[in-house]
Amino acid sequence: METLKTIIDGLSKALWDFPEAFPIMVFLLASTGLYLTWKMRFVQFRHLGHSFKIILGIYDDPNEAGDVSHFQALSAALSATIGIGNIAGVATAIHYGGPGAVFWLWVTGFLGMATKFVECSLGHKHRVIHKDGSASGGPMYYMKNALGGKWTWVAVLFAVCTFVSSFGSGNAVQAFTMADSFRADFGIPPWITGMISATLVGLVIIGGIKRIGRVASKLVPFMGVLYVLAALAVLLLNYEALPGAISLIVRSAFTPQGEIGGFAGSTFIFTLTWGVKRGLFSNEAGQGSAPIAHAAAKTTESVREGAVAQLGPLIDTVVICALTGLVVVSTGTWNDKVEESLHINPSAALTVMVPGGKVQPMGGIEEEDVKTGEVAVVNGEIQDGLLVRNHCVMEDVSITLDDKPFNGSFVLKDGGIDEVRTGDGAEIQPGDVAVTGMALLNGSPLTAESYRRGLLPIFPSGNLFITFAVFLFALSTAISWSYYGDRAILFVFGQKAVWIYRVAFVAVHFLGAIFSLELVWGFADVALAIMAIPNLLAIILLSGVVKKDADDYYKRMGYKGL
Repeated sequence: METLKTIIDGLSKALWDFPEAFPIMVFLLASTGLYLTWKMRFVQFRHLGHSFKIILGIYDDPNEAGDVSHFQALSAALSATIGIGNIAGVATAIHYGGPGAVFWLWVTGFLGMATKFVECSLGHKHRVIHKDGSASGGPMYYMKNALGGKWTWVAVLFAVCTFVSSFGSGNAVQAFTMADSFRADFGIPPWITGMISATLVGLVIIGGIKRIGRVASKLVPFMGVLYVLAALAVLLLNYEALPGAISLIVRSAFTPQGEIGGFAGSTFIFTLTWGVKRGLFSNEAGQGSAPIAHAAAKTTESVREGAVAQLGPLIDTVVICALTGLVVVSTGTWNDKVEESLHINPSAALTVMVPGGKVQPMGGIEEEDVKTGEVAVVNGEIQDGLLVRNHCVMEDVSITLDDKPFNGSFVLKDGGIDEVRTGDGAEIQPGDVAVTGMALLNGSPLTAESYRRGLLPIFPSGNLFITFAVFLFALSTAISWSYYGDRAILFVFGQKAVWIYRVAFVAVHFLGAIFSLELVWGFADVALAIMAIPNLLAIILLSGVVKKDADDYYKRMGYKGL
């Protein structure tokens, strides 16, 4: 596990944090979004009303080739994007990047609308209709069919990256966050949650895209509306804090404050990176996943499906992520320490730091400040060391064994607690020792605490609403991502391999529930990047074709062309 974490951390840093002055993936995503916004003449703002008309079913024709309606295709794509990124992803961005990261989430959402329009138009235009009438499409098809034979190996590489990514961002992260929420609220062991959710996912994905489309078209509107209403309730109950929260978000986007945890020279880039990184995780614009779902739509007009697809980032990031960010910032939970109890295990992400060491809430812990070797624990207190969780020094720490103050020692390795020893030399598992203390929250527990605090006047258990939302969001996202992965497997290995993939997908879903937060999110970030890089290049090269098709389509529909 430690070796795997080291590899993933290295890859994530190379893709997202290098060079420090302007990270590679931030530059690629931002520049592509800006270029396509200009190339498509601000398509995300023009003729937006037409996009809503399409999903109302005005242009639906059940006799046209494809598997699902426009609305079902959008629902399937949204069920893959409206999920953990909106709950845990936004909270993680604020935790590490400060409130200013929310501003860059918004920007990523607006730019992502143009990117989604182009890539989903291409995904539908170059899809393949199989003998049984089912459709397959996505970046691997427009890379191979539109860019020529020399791009075939890139298409295969993208397909491989897609099913690898489906195990990470679309599966393991969902399972982990679901298990983490149930652990925090109900004390349910992650492996139990993992077993139950993996079983439910398996039962749905056996039916393929048609069953996924039917489930998503009912589940996504319900959970999306419910989440928005709850967020609006929090903001209305805390309306006095709203102007200050918006001001802090905008101000810290460009000049992060010292109290946010920034450090001179790289705060702006760090905040920008976390906003863009979690924005991409949330709406997947440019990643190349959504074109796979939209390729299944029943229509002969590919630009029409692109117009539907651009609503994804608008709903997902500009609206829902923004609401989550405002809830977290306005309630003040992002910067407040709360009491937390947990057992020592990999998912606890506990580190011991040398006395006097400094923690950068946005930048982690310097290597020289991480304590190594063995540290004593006397009467439940660490001697000569500080306990750190979520890049925050825990306060008022109490370490217990069987509800009694623990006496013994921790053996530290690779920044974590590797072994626990008792004072009398008795054998003990790390998970038998409990830690209680005041710490900053991260991920879905941070969002849950924000809703609990915000809804307190009318609903004392508001955090349970987030647990319910996490369950629905994570389940629907994993289900939709399984379709992305099996289309990629079909492209590379053929139909016989699809069943093997589905079994592996369910197994990884269970494993994701018991892995650590840093490992799961790090894997997701790497997978997102390796999918996005070839896709961004392809859609830039083919954007002229989409522009020509869009001009023709909108003129035929009675609008001005782009």
